[in-house]
Amino acid sequence: MSVRLSEGAIAAIMQGENVSKPVLQVINTRAIATGNGPPRYRVLMSDGVNTLSSFMLATQLNSLVEEERLSAQCVCQVNRFIVNSLRDGRRVVILMDLNVLKTADKVGGTIGNPVPYNEGQGQQRSSAPAANPAPSKPQQPNGNLSVAGPAAPKYHPPSNQFGKASALSTMKTPGGSQAKVVPIASLNPYQSKWTICARVTQKGQIRTWSNSRGEGKLFSVELVDESGEIRATAFNDQADKFFPLIELNKVYYFTKGNLKTANKQYTAVKNDYEITFTNETSVVPCDDAQHLPSVQFEFVSISDLENTPKDSIVDVIGICKSYEDVTKIIVKSNNREVSKRNVHLMDTSGKLVTATLWGNEAEQFDGSRQPVIAIKGARVSDFGGRSLSVLSSSTVVINPDTPEAFKLRGWFDSEGQLLECTSISDVRGGPAPGANTNWKTLYEAKAENLGQGDKADYFSCVGTIVHLRKENCMYQACPSQDCNKKVVDQQNGLYRCEKCDTEFPNFKYRMMLLVTIADCLEYQWVTCFQEAAEFILGQNAAFLGELKEKNEQAFEEVFQNANFNTYEFRIRVKLETYNDESRIKATAMDVKPVNYRDYCKRLMASIRRNAQLW
Repeated sequence: MSVRLSEGAIAAIMQGENVSKPVLQVINTRAIATGNGPPRYRVLMSDGVNTLSSFMLATQLNSLVEEERLSAQCVCQVNRFIVNSLRDGRRVVILMDLNVLKTADKVGGTIGNPVPYNEGQGQQRSSAPAANPAPSKPQQPNGNLSVAGPAAPKYHPPSNQFGKASALSTMKTPGGSQAKVVPIASLNPYQSKWTICARVTQKGQIRTWSNSRGEGKLFSVELVDESGEIRATAFNDQADKFFPLIELNKVYYFTKGNLKTANKQYTAVKNDYEITFTNETSVVPCDDAQHLPSVQFEFVSISDLENTPKDSIVDVIGICKSYEDVTKIIVKSNNREVSKRNVHLMDTSGKLVTATLWGNEAEQFDGSRQPVIAIKGARVSDFGGRSLSVLSSSTVVINPDTPEAFKLRGWFDSEGQLLECTSISDVRGGPAPGANTNWKTLYEAKAENLGQGDKADYFSCVGTIVHLRKENCMYQACPSQDCNKKVVDQQNGLYRCEKCDTEFPNFKYRMMLLVTIADCLEYQWVTCFQEAAEFILGQNAAFLGELKEKNEQAFEEVFQNANFNTYEFRIRVKLETYNDESRIKATAMDVKPVNYRDYCKRLMASIRRNAQLW
């Protein structure tokens, strides 16, 4: 590939002209210290006529320097750049996107006789003696320093350098004033006056804090335009001012604010800086920016989460295969009650992961139609295999208008719903109630030696009850709310609990029912405790205890009626040793009616898989 440098491009850029994809040569790169943030690289570049050291590489391109693809003497094409004006009037050119056309070893040296560009004097000429003034087009030296090829384009301003983004370079605000709008990617702490046009893709609730330094409140938003994204936070008075004004998914002009290095501990936004609203910050609605993206995702496959480090922040997308009811928990740190709901997401990898929603999102979520769910900024947990937690800074989008969502929906409707997915959230750990995954037949569970490891295994199956052992299925337990220990009858009208070290005038009945379940291939003894046993028998323990004492025949009929009923079981299996004898103990963690619609789909998928083996 032959290339020529774009002569005059540097002067055109610095004079504010629109320049489309100039071809420049790198003369030198230099790292600039940025404290705790990633390094920034300053680049000295040449167009064959002038050199300019005011080029800065965007941090997302740092790998080009670190991998030595962008090095001294190489030739590159700048696909996108942004010109920023500093407080002292100097201009800095931020290189947003570029391609290396020729590496340094293929160029061999500096092309032409460029001289430093001096702002205010236009294009500079070579400082040769008067008798031999430098020509307007520099002569190419002999040897391998020339990069032959067609002449680079001269710079007549194109109609639109940055596509839709440049349409926002100067826009009138509703107040009538003219504001120069800059891309988010160009923001840095050295700017004092700036305006961005951005969409609000995430808005957190107002949170309060109280510590030794005082107390206050804050809320944060995430903003996105075509060049990138950034997080902004309002404190105290600004929080009260802007919280009712800013709406999720709306577009606004944001003017002025303090820019500082982002604290990656509290945000997953991919920007080295973040904004703090001040008394000078203004927020004005913008009605003419439909092209701005809604949310920027970098999705990770659910199967890849198995190898993702704990506490990593990731973006995921999946079909809501199933979901659980809302539960209430007490947060120990502040003794506050919050709502919690687990949803189980599946993608084309055939893997399923449990994601936890909190607060209003948990209460308002509706998974009845198995929607596509995209989560931006979920935290990876290693509890029970791998699971996800939605943070206050996360963004949850239901049925997003994206190609990934359409592809996933099409796959699920055509074939995915028939697949038997494998959960990565309940491997060697206890799945949450309702997460009926890891389906096995009883024969498969035994053939795969589930429960033989150091930790318990969990699986789900469809089984029919063929026998119930009613002997010793109930016992008299401590009446205390948080104690189920068996009590000792003192034969004086009192019942003693050794755990509570207390005598009570009464007791409560607890159940420990042993049943045999069977499917088409195998059978299994399973222990069912209180809730599972009551569901199978159709009566609560208190009623059954009273029935056993007063009407033995009616008690017997309850057990007879419970036989030969079919249920979905979620079973925990673990190898236990008693009297030097090891055996697998199976415990029913959950029992519920068979969902025949899903059961038939799994059977159909199994038939198809088996048919392919013949």
